[in-house]
Amino acid sequence: MPTFSGLTTAASALAAARRGMDVVGQNIANQGTEGYTRQRVDTSAVAAVARSGRFSMGAQPGQGVRIDGISRLGDALLDARVRDAVGASGYWSARAVAATTAEAAMQEPTEDGLAARLSQFWSGWQDLANTPDSGAAAAVVIESAGSLAARIGDGYRAVASQWTGVRGSVDRTVAQVNEAAGQIAGLNREIRDALATGRSANELIDRRDSLVQSVSRLTGARGTLEDDGTMTVRLDGNALVSGVESRQFAVDGPTSIDAGGRTVVSWAGASGFPVAVDSGELGAQLALLAPAEDGGMLASIASSYNAVATALADTVNTQHRAGVTASGAAGGDFFTISATGPAALGLQVAVGSSSDLALAAPGAGPLDAGNADAISQLGRAAGAPDRIWADLVSGFAVGTAGDVQRARLAETASVSAVSAQRSVSAVDGDEETVDLLTHQSAYQAAARVLTAVDEALDVLINRTGLVGR
Repeated sequence: MPTFSGLTTAASALAAARRGMDVVGQNIANQGTEGYTRQRVDTSAVAAVARSGRFSMGAQPGQGVRIDGISRLGDALLDARVRDAVGASGYWSARAVAATTAEAAMQEPTEDGLAARLSQFWSGWQDLANTPDSGAAAAVVIESAGSLAARIGDGYRAVASQWTGVRGSVDRTVAQVNEAAGQIAGLNREIRDALATGRSANELIDRRDSLVQSVSRLTGARGTLEDDGTMTVRLDGNALVSGVESRQFAVDGPTSIDAGGRTVVSWAGASGFPVAVDSGELGAQLALLAPAEDGGMLASIASSYNAVATALADTVNTQHRAGVTASGAAGGDFFTISATGPAALGLQVAVGSSSDLALAAPGAGPLDAGNADAISQLGRAAGAPDRIWADLVSGFAVGTAGDVQRARLAETASVSAVSAQRSVSAVDGDEETVDLLTHQSAYQAAARVLTAVDEALDVLINRTGLVGR
């Protein structure tokens, strides 16, 4: 064994201990950094140099310690589980928020809700049937009809406004996904180059994993780690990011709920090749924007408002035309609906004064109120607007409760997956303190070995041959 080999061994120990303290310092510095994964120094013992021959001195100790690298203490399986969990959580959370917002806009069951306005409208006709010569009762009927038409229109506008907001969210979400995909591809390049040259890419990998997790929450995309260190991100079986290349999304479709059609996300530059996004926040947004015939929640509510307006106008007009006014004239339409645009927005009261109300049955006399009484009972008939609205509200309440429950369960699963991931990758202050003391003690011991070797060499070099002089 060479005379100076002890210096090399002690120097390698000093370098390893110092690198260990540097890594512990990095962990402690990033203890509160979101997405940071703790690191450890990987070392291995340097074997003794093989020697044989006449002057061999037998078994030799090793040559010290080698720093093999700095490893991330993460778990690829737990990372994949988190990406799957956040995709489902993003989908149901977005649906639950939209459903609760729409439910709040309905204001059911309150006195400002449509059901209460319908009830007031029919009650007004009943009061008028009891006192057909009361101008006040007639004014109440006309006023409640105007209030009812306005409430139907306001409800439709609230849904249309929410639809427009979700449509804008789709554009923003797609822009976020496109930007993140470009960043992931850039990080893939840096990581691949760093690993190829033997440098540490741990912080770059942390940033990339955070971006992939964000894309998974938005779209439900899945990530696959490749042999060269890059990550492939796939959606609908196609690669959004592959190696150092990324693709982009484009959004096409109507920009208002009245325009009809379906909002579609497709691959940019590949018209006619839509992306089937059925998970993540984007998947929920596209499902919310779907037409009523495809199960779109917001379009279904808007369609129900139109159905209520149409049923209200048809049933009341039919019965009103069957009666006569106090002057004996035949009753006309009580409501009108614009021929263009949604029925809910085009519903208006056609009767301007009490003299236009057809309260009496034909030939029954000017003070008869048989037709008014018949109109007051229309709310109980099959196919009445009350029944249409009640079916919507009850069915929507059940659906909303289901979405909220699924969102709660998905969020619980997401939190559980993230907790399991962080239990492995998160920095523990107490553990890092112990590691710091361990590396510090190793550094001090290696320094003492270096001093001891130096003193031995001093005796060998400066005192050999001086004995006996």
